[in-house]
Amino acid sequence: MLKSLIVEDTIGVKVHCRNWEDAIKAGTSLLINKNIITQAYEDAIFKNFAELGPYMVIAPGIVLSHARPENSVKTLSMSLVTLEKPIEFGSECNDPVELIITLAAIDSNSHIAALKDLMDLFMNAKDLTTILKASSKQKILDVINKY
Repeated sequence: MLKSLIVEDTIGVKVHCRNWEDAIKAGTSLLINKNIITQAYEDAIFKNFAELGPYMVIAPGIVLSHARPENSVKTLSMSLVTLEKPIEFGSECNDPVELIITLAAIDSNSHIAALKDLMDLFMNAKDLTTILKASSKQKILDVINKY
């Protein structure tokens, strides 16, 4: 499931970002450019951060940015962005962040299998390290295609 959602056009490698807002935009812009989400979805992600804090920093160094499915998602998809330099998101336990996954879910259920695959990936230290150190989209895809 994961390999059908994270594809070459939805991957950013070693992206330069000045702050957490830039990092979120790096992930959402890949999806906006493919007409998978609209600007309203990105706005909803920022609203969630403003209201709820950095709860999307789900593990050390990893953000899973998302909003409700009704917030302008056209197709189930994900983007994956590695950062050139780690960035603080305001999470006491899990900062700094170096990997941004943006989930674009069309409903409350269709993405569950993909999240399971994503969690399996995060639990595999070797594969996660390979993604974080990758210098090309193909190296990332080589890992993603295993899931």
